[in-house]
Amino acid sequence: MLSWPQSCWLSVERFRREHGEAPQIKVPENVLLPGDQRWPQVMDRLDRPPVLLHHSGDSSLLDLLQQQHAVAVVGTRAASAHALAVAEDLGRTLASMGWPVISGLAEGIDAAAHRGCLDGGGSPVAVLGTSLERVYPRHHEAFQAEVSRKGLLLSELSPGTEMNRGFFVERNRLIVALAQALVVVECPKRSGALISARFAAQLQCPVWVVPGDARRWSSQGSNALLRNQASPLLEASELAEHLGAGPLISASTTIVHDALLNASGDGASIETLQGRLGETVFDP
Repeated sequence: MLSWPQSCWLSVERFRREHGEAPQIKVPENVLLPGDQRWPQVMDRLDRPPVLLHHSGDSSLLDLLQQQHAVAVVGTRAASAHALAVAEDLGRTLASMGWPVISGLAEGIDAAAHRGCLDGGGSPVAVLGTSLERVYPRHHEAFQAEVSRKGLLLSELSPGTEMNRGFFVERNRLIVALAQALVVVECPKRSGALISARFAAQLQCPVWVVPGDARRWSSQGSNALLRNQASPLLEASELAEHLGAGPLISASTTIVHDALLNASGDGASIETLQGRLGETVFDP
């Protein structure tokens, strides 16, 4: 018997009552169902697991998300200039480390993290609070399309679903469930990012927080997380030390990187490195 959550079985029973015991169902290629090979099993640990997941973009990223090989970056929509710069730098750094960057594609910290990821040539993963064909905020239309081309869009909402503020809160549990670690950049006392941090505690997902201005209202919630459950993140390089190379670092890149480290003894010159690696490091 499939180990589906009770909520999923109830949905199946409702569907059977409406459409019969053996309905002819054609599942679209961009829809994941519980039991599918790429279905993230961590979803079944949620109190309210999704019944399905719609996706658009690079479907190979689903294999990484199934193993939680990604990092989530979240925060307030009304972020300070400093926080936006930090989030963008985090996205760029994580991309250079080979980590997919998960966020909600909302205004503020979410968008900054994804822009940094795209700028770093990385793979952004956006979990939407709307169905895939909708765009919110509306001016993110081109941005959302770019994330779909270079990364992945996910939603548990079927096409045509009307917008509801509650959906944006609900999607936070999916963001955390797919992540190996959660980074909160800046958020006030009442924020979806704090809800994400609570989900992270339930799922035993490590939480990092970028300390903010103690006098700024939009930092009060994130700073409060530092009192008990979160680790301070002062520099993006700390993530590199904690997480290591991500799953998108190619084998060839790793080999060259290791060779460079082995060849670069203390005081090694450029000419020495060129000789040991057998190739030109740069053209003067």
